[in-house]
Amino acid sequence: MLILGIESSCDDTAAAVVRAGEGARAEVLSSVALGQDEAHAPYGGVVPEIAARAHAERLDEVVDRAVEQAGVSYGELDRIAATAGPGLVGGVMAGLTVGKGLALALGVPLVPVNHLAGHALSVLLEAEVAFPYLLLLVSGGHSQLLLVEGPDAFRRLGTTIDDAAGEAFDKTAKLLGLSGGGAGVQRAGEGGNARRFRMPRPLLGRPGCDFSFSGMKTAVRQTAEGLAPLSDGDLRDLAASFQAGAADHLVRQTEAAMMMSPARTTRLVAAGGVAANAHLRERLGTLVEKRGWSLTVPSLRYCTDNAAMIALAGAYVDPSEDALGTAPRPRWPLDEDVAGIGGGRKGPKA
Repeated sequence: MLILGIESSCDDTAAAVVRAGEGARAEVLSSVALGQDEAHAPYGGVVPEIAARAHAERLDEVVDRAVEQAGVSYGELDRIAATAGPGLVGGVMAGLTVGKGLALALGVPLVPVNHLAGHALSVLLEAEVAFPYLLLLVSGGHSQLLLVEGPDAFRRLGTTIDDAAGEAFDKTAKLLGLSGGGAGVQRAGEGGNARRFRMPRPLLGRPGCDFSFSGMKTAVRQTAEGLAPLSDGDLRDLAASFQAGAADHLVRQTEAAMMMSPARTTRLVAAGGVAANAHLRERLGTLVEKRGWSLTVPSLRYCTDNAAMIALAGAYVDPSEDALGTAPRPRWPLDEDVAGIGGGRKGPKA
């Protein structure tokens, strides 16, 4: 089955062609992504209106490149998988609309995909991993611990009650004047003294495995303001201290989720952009060794937002006749049976 995947939930315009079949790992025939860093750099973060406009302008080109690089024709595609949420609604709308148009023109099914399901299954693009496994999903918009019981069966064990880990890394980079978001924090923290500045220990002593990063952002800001102007040493030490504090929190809550998982679950998967952080990977490696588990992390190109994971997730969704009427969802929890954080007309935040 040849599947075209389309991803546009944040600031990466992406398309991919994946060949998926029963009993074998998916084959990624092409994966194309265009970022928008330069467009958003003057504002210190992603501007939804700018992102949506860029997606609308680039999607045709990116999809054409993905199909061409895959060495297939549009007529050979069996289905179209497009992110339908969660994410910035303008971007989601752009990608989903292109997906609908292609499905209509080609006479093939459209499969609306949950972006989080894509991250949850991204590890299967490169490795044969048996279900169930525990997933630490850490990205710019999401921080969750999920028990992945099957390709379309997810049970949430913990989520962030305020900010996501990736957002905290990005805001820390902005506060410290670093480029590259979380990667900039990692680079700046190399050689720094991670014990110089004490970071908060969120939710310590609270049952469960939820996350909270707002206090760390505040601590970084207050420390930076108190030291201003920052010397190079101050910058290195503060970046290293934040990175270590964030990793401490993620590892501690992940261990709590391990203890909540069924006995047959002995594999931890980390996915999402923050899973590319070398310090976090090292800490997670130490954790699984201590508990007798194994750790699998996708390569960088599949940790960050990509369309190959959307195409793969689309292989496991049964097409429905009313898919063309799907509306973009800015909020879309993977496990909708669990009470969400937040509310309002858009639904639970996570």
